[in-house]
Amino acid sequence: MRLFFLLPRVPYPTEKGDKLRAFHQIKQLSKHHEIILCALNDGVLHEDAIPVLKKYVKAIHIIPIPKFSIAVNLIRTLFSGKPLQVGYFYNASSAARIHSLIAEYKPDHIFCQLIRVAEYVKGINIPKTLDYQDVFSKGVARRLSTSPFYLKPFLKIEYNRLLQYEHDAFDDFDNKIIISAPDRDLIPHPDREKIVVVANGVDTDFFKPIETEKNYDLVFTGNMGYPPNINSAEFLVNEILPEILPHKPDLRLLIAGANPHLRVMVLKSAQVDVSGWVPDMRECYAGARIFIAPMQIGTGLQNKLLEAMAMQVPCITSPLAFQALNARDGEDILVAQTPKEYAAHILTLLNNPALAKKIALNGYNLVHQNFNWEIETDKIDKLIGEKLK
Repeated sequence: MRLFFLLPRVPYPTEKGDKLRAFHQIKQLSKHHEIILCALNDGVLHEDAIPVLKKYVKAIHIIPIPKFSIAVNLIRTLFSGKPLQVGYFYNASSAARIHSLIAEYKPDHIFCQLIRVAEYVKGINIPKTLDYQDVFSKGVARRLSTSPFYLKPFLKIEYNRLLQYEHDAFDDFDNKIIISAPDRDLIPHPDREKIVVVANGVDTDFFKPIETEKNYDLVFTGNMGYPPNINSAEFLVNEILPEILPHKPDLRLLIAGANPHLRVMVLKSAQVDVSGWVPDMRECYAGARIFIAPMQIGTGLQNKLLEAMAMQVPCITSPLAFQALNARDGEDILVAQTPKEYAAHILTLLNNPALAKKIALNGYNLVHQNFNWEIETDKIDKLIGEKLK
């Protein structure tokens, strides 16, 4: 079967969650299908992107979105009633190009990642699947409580528009998938139970235990230009660390990941290192005694937690990130709400190597048993096959 993959970003390198998910879905589906990849691009194309992706796709079409076009699109979107999340990626010339490619390749099925690109395939009479992945409306709602006052009116408008668009997009697609059951339950549509949960996986041949020197007590990773990660880094340094340092003044924390925002950079101190982009994130996981992801806003399954668990690093996270894992609090992972609870868990693991080892091993087993790219992507394969029949 010929599949037309329409993505808001080029899915390589895989430093962002949506790119990681799309890359592995393409990799798995390419075993049984011919894939035409069409990806929008608002940045500099990585030199390895085309060579790596060519291993899995029949054809690649990258559609640039110039910065001036994005600015114009956003202004137009303010008056269109559509979410800025959609307007940022949509313009007429890109739509014409995408429609032309669909007419040229005549795919059997169209696969869209995120509502950001749903507008491009409205009205096209070809079976379609939408990967909601995350619930953008809920993510914006959570940001409302922590945003400065001057942003709140715009976020409120965006929230209401996203609610409507997430509802309407449901009926435009034959199949709908999402990353977790808790996220599915947040989709504002009465038939949301029909959305199929397709979790992420972990490349356990790549992310596996590594014996190396522990230079840090704590590590937090991710795209550090992404608002939920910025917020978590600030919460970790400004709220949690002050609870720990009186008991462990020599504690060291690493914040690692691409595109660190200025708000993250200023967190550097004698106890805190901010690395920026690292070529191999495994070194960051393996070089710390504990992985911590104190997520306060955002939605979806946290790939960083799965990767750390796969490397047998004991993990601590928030109830928000925990709910998508289907894990056992106190057995596979530790869950905390307040800074004092985080500090207590951190000190417990640092002072109790046997417990830390137990949590690490249970987390490792959880990932191997429940988060497999091949098994999860097979759900998409079955959905597409059923629609074809």
